[in-house]
Formats: sequence, structure tokens, C-alpha cells
Amino acid sequence: MHSKSAPRRQHSAELKAKVLAACEEPGASISAVALAHGLNANLVRKWREGRGLKRVGLGAPNSPLVVTPTPLIAGDARFVPIGVAAPAEPARVDPPAATPSVIAIELRRGSLHLNVRWPSAAAGDCMAWLRELSAGPSK
Repeated sequence: MHSKSAPRRQHSAELKAKVLAACEEPGASISAVALAHGLNANLVRKWREGRGLKRVGLGAPNSPLVVTPTPLIAGDARFVPIGVAAPAEPARVDPPAATPSVIAIELRRGSLHLNVRWPSAAAGDCMAWLRELSAGPSK
């Protein structure tokens, strides 16, 4: 049996403007504003980013989001945003000089330790050698 889902709600420009204005109030939480208006917080976040506003004639917010920190009162567990400085220009690192690539193999069997470095250009020969080595001694 196939059930029909409820049609999508369409919100008026007035409601969106009211919700977005409430989000701009100092100390306002997007989740609390959304809950107060019976909306999903993710929907309100999309409206704040400007998505979904063109259909109702509202333009995307043209000012960057400014967070006003609220003072932390003793025993209050609210989030207090902090400013973060832009990262410094990364130091320029010159690429290492081209070195021939090498296949490095390390084998350990009991007290035997074998380290082999094989040029990548001869990978086929290395593979053949490994096959012989893994086959063990012939009887």
C-alpha cells in the first residue's frame, strides 16, 4: 500500500523576514527561534544562507554574519563565541629534488632480517624475484 505524504508547506515572505529578524537579535539561538515558530532549525539555517528566499521576493542577506558574544554568567553553560585570527601565510617549501623511485622491501623471519631496495624502473624483475623467493627452495 502506498501512502501519500503531506504536501510541502510554503512560508510567506513576512514569516521568513520575521524569523530572520529574530535570529539577528543578540543572544538568539537559531534552534530556539525555529522552535518558537514551529520550523525546523535546518530550514532556518538555509534561509539565513539565502537559499529559498528568491521565491518569495526576499534577497539573500548581503551582510556577513556577525556574532555578538553574550557574557557568561557564573553557572551559565551557554556557548560564548570567540574570534579566530586568519591563518598566517604558509611558508614556501621548495619541492625536493627528483630522486629515482625505489621499491623497499623488508623481510623478517626469526633472526633473519633482509632489507632490499629495488629500482622502480625494474618492478617486473622485482616481482619475478619475489615469486622465486616465496616459492622456497626446489626439491
